[in-house]
Amino acid sequence: MRAAVFESGRATAGNWLSLEDLPQPHNSPGHVVLKVSACGVCRTDLHIVERDLPPIQPRIVPGHQIVGRIVEGATPGLPIGTRVGVSWMGGVDGDCWFCRREIENLCDRPVFTGYSVNGGYAEYVSVRADFTIPLPGSLDDTHIAPLLCAGIIGFRSLRVAGVQRGERVGLFGFGSSASLAVRVLQSWDCEVYVVTRGEQHRKAAEASGVKWVGDEDAIPPTELDRAITFAPSGKVVVHALSTLRKGGVVAINAIHLDQVPSFDYDKLLWGERQIRSVANMTRQDARDFIALAGELNIRPPINVFALQDANKALAAVKHETGDGPVVIVP
Repeated sequence: MRAAVFESGRATAGNWLSLEDLPQPHNSPGHVVLKVSACGVCRTDLHIVERDLPPIQPRIVPGHQIVGRIVEGATPGLPIGTRVGVSWMGGVDGDCWFCRREIENLCDRPVFTGYSVNGGYAEYVSVRADFTIPLPGSLDDTHIAPLLCAGIIGFRSLRVAGVQRGERVGLFGFGSSASLAVRVLQSWDCEVYVVTRGEQHRKAAEASGVKWVGDEDAIPPTELDRAITFAPSGKVVVHALSTLRKGGVVAINAIHLDQVPSFDYDKLLWGERQIRSVANMTRQDARDFIALAGELNIRPPINVFALQDANKALAAVKHETGDGPVVIVP
């Protein structure tokens, strides 16, 4: 099969991946083999190839927003031909303290798709059967692919922030994950306030029908109940904190974050304001969000790239070109 491979000791900026012929994976116990029909490109993939996240494997096929059809390893409920999704969490041990308490996103020995095991920048991929996600028939392959991480982790961020129906919610940054969260928040009758750099992102936020949009230094016209930050910047976290009412929560949606600058405790954090990080997602988060996405018919604008153009796809994410999520189609 053809696959785009990241080799940590050889990759260079802009040429992170090499297109190679690899053996097609075959079935192993507890796994199914998928023929990949689409794979979304996530900013986490960029963190991997640019080594913001330390390499786990010397060679890896990235990609963790996979849509595919089962071609080997059918199990009860997952016959050959079943269309399924795969996300960042590719497996857990099931035995650690966190798994036993149904917070598997914090598992001590997790498997990460496209980071610790091969992912979806390929024609075929082997995945754990119990970590596949049922997909609604109302959404096609290329439009549902970006929902499988950006959408799910954005949805979990709303849960971590404790968003309640009708609240005032700030989104700091407006990439793929934030834009998908807007649809959920609007279905919950929330007022959405967006703070983001870049005229293109501000226009996209305005077009989505949010309550208010401002640049990266702007302060929303009212105190917020909740805020979610999507930029890997500690400065943005402090800015979001400054917009909250007493008792409000900032949820940090970032797997990698630069240093948080010092700030005034009395003015910004006192009053039972909270800062919480968002780490991975659970299978229940995935099922709940994808089912909701089907009900809401969430179809983000997408930018499609062929597998041989995987480096161009990553560059599009890095430089924020295009008007929506990036998807690779083998």
